[in-house]
Amino acid sequence: MSHESDHTQAKERLLDTAENLFARKGFVATTLRDISTELGLTHASLYYHFPGGKEDLFAAVMERNILRHGAGLAAAITEAGSDLRARSRGAAAWLLSQPPIDLIRMTEADMPALPESVARKLMDLVYRELIIRLRSVFEAAVRSGAISASTDSGLVAGAFIGLVESLHSVPFFAVKNTRGDMANELIDILLKGLDYAGGGTK
Repeated sequence: MSHESDHTQAKERLLDTAENLFARKGFVATTLRDISTELGLTHASLYYHFPGGKEDLFAAVMERNILRHGAGLAAAITEAGSDLRARSRGAAAWLLSQPPIDLIRMTEADMPALPESVARKLMDLVYRELIIRLRSVFEAAVRSGAISASTDSGLVAGAFIGLVESLHSVPFFAVKNTRGDMANELIDILLKGLDYAGGGTK
């Protein structure tokens, strides 16, 4: 195995571990000591991969995570065809198959603790990879007449992500249905509220 391959694998392992800790505790509460202890590495090893320290590492973790979510979301939407309900269910199934990004914590806790340029870059990425992808689904449904033309597609897209990701926090013992079933029920409620008339997009 080459030195470059070793370096890549070590970096990916570091990113995986940091992503898990940041997801559980958030940017502020997670320390480099937490990450180095989990990996059995020294601080020097962390700085070797990410000279900018915790901010640099968090930005890399979140960029990778958001891009992965965006690619999976795009594939799920495409594979679902043109029907809005099927597309919505496909998007929800993908989001539930991944650890939540937790946009509320990102906005209220993580982003204010980061340099403005880093926070803006990450939030722009969220907008491009998640919000715009879902907004285009609802905009297509508006154009086809499947839902009301007065719908604010951007607002619906953001609400959709929030609703679906909130299901990650529902304990299985508290409900009779799976998270997927709950997501489908929420989608039906949402579409009813949007005056969904059925049918695909043009």
